[in-house]
Amino acid sequence: MGMNVAAKSAGKPGHPIPQSIKKVGIIGAGQMGTGIAHVVALGGHDVVINDLKPEAVEESIRTIEKYMTRQAEKGIISEAQVAPALERIKFAPTFGDFADCDLVIEAATEDEAVKRKIFTELCKHLNPSTMLATNTSSISITRLASTTDRPERFIGMHYMNPVPLMELVELIRGIATDDDTFVATREFVESLGKNVAVSEDFPAFIVNRILLPMINEAVYTLYEGVGTVEAIDKAMKLGAHHPMGPLELADFIGLDTCLSVMQVLYEGLSDSKYRPCPLLVKYVEAGWLGRKTNRGFYDYRGETPVPTR
Repeated sequence: MGMNVAAKSAGKPGHPIPQSIKKVGIIGAGQMGTGIAHVVALGGHDVVINDLKPEAVEESIRTIEKYMTRQAEKGIISEAQVAPALERIKFAPTFGDFADCDLVIEAATEDEAVKRKIFTELCKHLNPSTMLATNTSSISITRLASTTDRPERFIGMHYMNPVPLMELVELIRGIATDDDTFVATREFVESLGKNVAVSEDFPAFIVNRILLPMINEAVYTLYEGVGTVEAIDKAMKLGAHHPMGPLELADFIGLDTCLSVMQVLYEGLSDSKYRPCPLLVKYVEAGWLGRKTNRGFYDYRGETPVPTR
């Protein structure tokens, strides 16, 4: 593991890593937090979810119930799995409710200042043996870990969206992440039926280091008038066999998230090829963030999506 091998013995004495992760805390009840809670509960683990808005957790649990029911109807899971999995999910009003968690996964907005503030406050309430993971799609794991009192027990655990359907989770060690944490979290992820890809701690890791510049280039292609929204998406779906066109995918991911990742790449690697397209910036400034706001490169307010350019 290169530079991370030296962290092997960095764990705190007297507080061994839990051999079995039984209770998992999740911070953030948005699309990613909801999806992670879904697969973790189905995996047989108790789950507690915290969000600034209690109603967001209620909506999250309703969404999980709807999707689990749909999975049962399609035969992906058995009907007998649904009720027990839902019973394992509880609302955590405060960080104090994470005190006895074996693992806490942060899935808040992709904003480093927000994440750092969460970890600073969260660590005051945790058992010393609790491991921490962040679902960041691009931010330095080493830098986030430095905010905590347990950098050796901190790891990047980047789930793909939508979590119940996507098979991959990227695991990213920070410079201080110890071997026990890496092994325990890898076994945990694999127990959920996911495949692991290990990435070094470089801006945007593997998937987004490749995917987001492609999306950004598609926006440049639109910006420069090379093709229309429909032409660009059709070209990549039919010409490269992508299941979604890059602009449709950008709307699905969220244009604010796309911009955030490109900014991390541009600032972290100091290479002009990662400069966010001005048109992407303009859409975000307008609040046209994609599906979640009903407008992005497509307008979703009618029966069928219509290109906005």
